[in-house]
Order: sequence, then C-alpha cells, then structure tokens
Amino acid sequence: MAGLNVSLSFFFATFALCEAARRASKALLPVGAYEVFAREAMRTLVELGPWAGDFGPDLLLTLLFLLFLAHGVTLDGASANPTVSLQEFLMAEESLPGTLLKLAAQGLGMQAACTLTRLCWAWELSDLHLLQSLMAQSCSSALRTSVPHGALVEAACAFCFHLTLLYLRHSPPAYSVPAVALLVTVTAYTAGSFTSAFFNPALAASVTFACSGHTLLEYVQVYWLGPLTGMVLAVLLHQGRLPRLFQRNLFYSQKNKYRAPRGKPAPASGDTQTPAKGSSGREPGCSGVEGPHSS
Repeated sequence: MAGLNVSLSFFFATFALCEAARRASKALLPVGAYEVFAREAMRTLVELGPWAGDFGPDLLLTLLFLLFLAHGVTLDGASANPTVSLQEFLMAEESLPGTLLKLAAQGLGMQAACTLTRLCWAWELSDLHLLQSLMAQSCSSALRTSVPHGALVEAACAFCFHLTLLYLRHSPPAYSVPAVALLVTVTAYTAGSFTSAFFNPALAASVTFACSGHTLLEYVQVYWLGPLTGMVLAVLLHQGRLPRLFQRNLFYSQKNKYRAPRGKPAPASGDTQTPAKGSSGREPGCSGVEGPHSS
C-alpha cells in the first residue's frame, strides 16, 4: 500500500506541476510560443505518469481514463502525440513551422519526463521505485508479438483513435472528452498485451526503445510507421483525400445535393395563348366553345 501511495502521489504531483507550469507559460510567454511549444511540452511531461509508476493493469487503465479526462478539460487542446500534430498538418490546419515546433516540444517534454522519472526512482521512496531504478538499464520490451503483427496492432489502434478525433473535432467537449478517454482506455485494454497500445511515437520511444529484445529498426516499424499509417488511413477515410497534398477527392464523388426537377421546360414569356386540349389543329371558331377572346 505504501508503494501505491507513493506512485499515486508521483502521478498527481506531476500533473499539478505541469498544470502550474502551463498556467505560468500562458501568462508569461507570447501567445504563439505558448500555443505551439509550451503546452505540448507540458502535456508530454504528464503523459508518462501512468507508465512511469509501473501500476497494475486495473489501476493503470483507471489512471489512463482519468488522465485523458483531465487533459481534455485543462490542457488547451495539446496532444503530446506526433501523429496528431502530423494529422493537423495533413488536414491543412497547421503550418509546417508550427508542426515542427510541436514535434520538437513533444520530444523535449518526453525527455524531461524521463529525467523526472529517473530522479524520482533514485530517491527510492518505495521498494517498487528501488526495483525500477535497478532495472532501468535492463528493461524488457513492450513489444510482445511479432513485428508485422505489432505494426498492424499499432496501426489499428491509431486508425480508431484518429478517426474518432476527426468525427468529434466539432463536438462539444462534454461529449468528445469522455468519448476519447473511453476509447483510449478500451484500446489499451484490448491491445495492451501485444504492444502496450501506445499509438504515440514519442511515448513509445521514451518507454521501450531503449529496452532489449528488438532492434531500433523493428521498434520504428511498429511504433512509428504503424501509428503513422493508421493516421493517414483515418484521414483518407474521413476526408477522401489528404487536404495538404490533394485538392480533388480521391474516393468520394462530389454530387450536387440540389438537383433540378425533371419535366417539360416552362413556356416562353411570349407564348401566352396555348390552345386548349383537344382543339389542336382546329380553327378557333369551328368549335362550339367560345375562345377566351371571343366577344
């Protein structure tokens, strides 16, 4: 129980520290520097909390759900996920310099998170942290399946995640935030036994790239190319194209929603005297019915 309390304290203290740093950055930094760089760094720093504590599966999933709830409410839309930043670029919602700054902030935030985690372990506040500190240099890989299967799993997780983000991006936060948090939790529960279900290249690089068991190229295929492929497929399915690269829709035909009604053309403005039905080809005065201009 003491180890659990220490780990929970680490998690909430990290979140409180990041929230304080976020508010200070928002107040002190220019708007552009905060929106593009600082909030991504703070978001990435708090992202590592559940994995750094080495919680059990049930508690990890609970904290993961609470983390994404708190993130959606407080962290101003920062993603801490390189594939989300690249999605914004492909959707033509972010410029190339802004995207590169976000990627740099995510990398910096993840390095800061690793440093903070190792510092916490070095304090040896619990037996669990002492064990983690001893095992830090000989960690086991999070990839517990073959490389092709792992890449497919990460691509499928990223596909579901990004497609949900695209469909909910204009929804009120009261609906979108719990939905995304629930999706991430369910995905982590379903695919966690294969790859830990990171579908976040920065998080995966920090947690498992230094671990033995697979080569760097194999990790890149699973944890970088897999999520990137899933994200691109989600954008293609949702938009029918990659807006940054193609103007024409590649999959869906653009049909006009308003069709002109089929029928005979309207009579010309000068054609005001149309013969009555049944009198075609007859003289106006030959019938027993008076014409409209008869006196």
